[in-house]
Amino acid sequence: MLQSTSQEATGFPAGRVAALAVLLLVGFVLQPQAGAGAAGAEAVEAPGPLVDVAWVKANAANDAVRLLDIRNKIGGGSAAVFAQGHIPGSVYSDYLQDGWRTKREGVPGQLPSVASLEALIGGLGIGNDHHVVIVAAGASALEMGSATRVYWTFKVLGHDAVSILDGGYRAYTADQANPVATGRSLPEAVIFAAQFRPEMVADRDDVAAAMQSGGTLIDNRPTAQYLGQSSHPAAQRPGTIPGAVSVPESQLTDAKGRFVSSTRVAALLEAAGVGAGDEEAITFCNTGHWASLGWFAQSEILGRKNVRLYDGSMVDWTAQTDLPIEVEVAKTQ
Repeated sequence: MLQSTSQEATGFPAGRVAALAVLLLVGFVLQPQAGAGAAGAEAVEAPGPLVDVAWVKANAANDAVRLLDIRNKIGGGSAAVFAQGHIPGSVYSDYLQDGWRTKREGVPGQLPSVASLEALIGGLGIGNDHHVVIVAAGASALEMGSATRVYWTFKVLGHDAVSILDGGYRAYTADQANPVATGRSLPEAVIFAAQFRPEMVADRDDVAAAMQSGGTLIDNRPTAQYLGQSSHPAAQRPGTIPGAVSVPESQLTDAKGRFVSSTRVAALLEAAGVGAGDEEAITFCNTGHWASLGWFAQSEILGRKNVRLYDGSMVDWTAQTDLPIEVEVAKTQ
């Protein structure tokens, strides 16, 4: 049950109830899983990893759905901003402040412990039988990386019933007729039990092995960082991992925070020299934020298997003095 202090606007359009009964005939059916929450809720049918505003409006009132608003300072969001306006029925969690990532061995942005994530997610009123729709601000590729990182986290925890609102809150509020709620959300805690998938996470040993064997390593940082012209403040050295190819995160969404088409993603990967099959690939950036966009584009938009994310990324890699760095800019001079 979701309790809220929200004061909603006029509410959803009159056709909402009918829309809940007439769901899309394509996609995947998400049956309730073991775990607490959403008692008596109907099964939810979602079109895939991305849902649009129409789907959210049609399904937001279903107790099997949880809208998870993660707006944070990257896109000008905060708990105060959420209280000023959000999609009715949403729960709020700040992506940067509330424990979705942690610092380990001096490296920021690491995946937290399973136990802490179970507590975080359950505390938001999200159980194993809920379908989660992640709502970012939709401000930029950098900000939409918040959504893909949280999405990846749910997948790592074995929770497949998750989607992202394409275009985020910006897409929702583009139509001023859409209802907006105000106030805080007060979710009732439930139990969320994870089934950890270690095969989705790469560490530096996995990356080193891929580098030595000629495996596919994809750098999702901006081109200047890939070339070694600039670097993250926490990275010890400029450059990239030897053998890595560049697919900048900025190319994976448009100016409105919407993801590019599968055709465009495939073309970007092909241009970078990435094969079209299901061979193993590892995405990285600085702290696993931009890399989640790269992971999402390959694994979820294209449906390619065997894609892993190196959450330690260049901050972790460059801290190891025995690991090599390639500075591409030197080759162009």
